Amino acid sequence: MATITIAKKHAHSHRKAKDIAEKVAKELERRFQLRYVWDGDHVDFERPGVSGRMHVAHDAIRLEAHLGFLLTPLKPLLEHAIHKQLDELVDEPKTSPATAPRAAAAKTTAAKTPAAKAKKRAGKSA
Repeated sequence: MATITIAKKHAHSHRKAKDIAEKVAKELERRFQLRYVWDGDHVDFERPGVSGRMHVAHDAIRLEAHLGFLLTPLKPLLEHAIHKQLDELVDEPKTSPATAPRAAAAKTTAAKTPAAKAKKRAGKSA
């Protein structure tokens, strides 16, 4: 029996981390027909030949899956799919309403620099 063990650190709120785990579980259900159910901070999932659990902690999402003999050749595919999804969801840029105005102000300030003005003038004369 092959085992997949993945841990991905995060800096999100517990609610956001659970949302990420839900998205991963839905994708596993869609791609690999894994049924899942929430149990507190855990997602239990299974299908014939696969069983596992994903735990949402305050600082990480941990997944452990056990593959039956016939699905052992799929271990690299499953690991890659889970890593990719977690990387995309956990590492997505955080933009909150409080930081959005600062980002817009930074763009405006950058447009007023002497280099930006010179570039704009050069574009007009071309």
